[in-house]
Amino acid sequence: MMRAFIKTGASIVAVGQESENIWGDKFAAEGIAYRQIPVSRNGLNILADIKTFGALTQLIREIKPDKIFTYQAKTIVYGSLAARIVDKHIEVYPMMAGLGSILRSKGLKNEIIKCVLNIQYSLAFRNSCKVIFQNSDDKDEIVRLGLVSEEKTALVHGSGVNVSKFIESPLPSERKAILYIGRLIADKGVREYLSVAKKLKINRPETRCILVGPFDTNPSAITVEELQPYIDNGIIEYFGEQKDVRPYIKQCSVYVLPSYHEGTPKSVLEAMAMGRPIVTSDAPGCRETVVNGKNGFLVPVKDVDALENAIVQILDNENLAASFGKESRKMAENIFDVNKVNADIMKIMKI
Repeated sequence: MMRAFIKTGASIVAVGQESENIWGDKFAAEGIAYRQIPVSRNGLNILADIKTFGALTQLIREIKPDKIFTYQAKTIVYGSLAARIVDKHIEVYPMMAGLGSILRSKGLKNEIIKCVLNIQYSLAFRNSCKVIFQNSDDKDEIVRLGLVSEEKTALVHGSGVNVSKFIESPLPSERKAILYIGRLIADKGVREYLSVAKKLKINRPETRCILVGPFDTNPSAITVEELQPYIDNGIIEYFGEQKDVRPYIKQCSVYVLPSYHEGTPKSVLEAMAMGRPIVTSDAPGCRETVVNGKNGFLVPVKDVDALENAIVQILDNENLAASFGKESRKMAENIFDVNKVNADIMKIMKI
């Protein structure tokens, strides 16, 4: 997306929480300046958040941007408010890449946090030109809550996928495999994936169950101790976090993401671009990627039996798997091509 912005003649400053020593030169090679700010993604420490807000305010005052594109809850909220303080003429365009676990979870603590976050979002969106959503479920929910007006919203097809980098590859001809890529947190459905893997180990021991992704600081994250027995017993093959997931997608017969909610899941788009059948949840964001029975199957959230049945149905029918894979690639090209998504974003931002 930033490369697309540069092609229009725009100057770009990327802002994130990672070290400038690590990322400064990498961004500079792309003609992009990089600045680091302190952000505690999952923390509830108000002093840490004040520090984030202060750093953003100082940075915006220094850079004097014409437009700000922001995503992730804290940077959406504090970036929008900081821009308003510095210069009310700065155009702010937040992207809601999913509503996150807080807005979709229950419990007294979550309800309190949700109330605070709703107020913050309302203030942030009031200072935004357009609020960009990746699926209509999230947009409708935020509008229903009264946090933003319908006319101030815009929809795009996720973050898109580079169909030239993620190219179609043949399905495995020998040992079949299923694959999950993502952070190892409950809301991504990783525990349901592990449950299916355990059942497949008993019923179809020849099937490989591959797991790729990092452990996380999210309160719902699974621990090393929880995962280790699945590794030790040969139920899953765990490869940790990977910079390039293409070799793992090539190995799989079915891509599986039993997530409870998403913006539009990037890993699914990458698997689709490489011609893989998809089994994912009939949940916000996930349902954007599958036409049920055409490029894969949608299953109810947290339904392990339905998840297993959908996977097995594809594993047992090579013609169905091939047909689903072809349709996935076609959808990636026609709907989710990153160049088309970037063009939509630039139109929204008037770049």
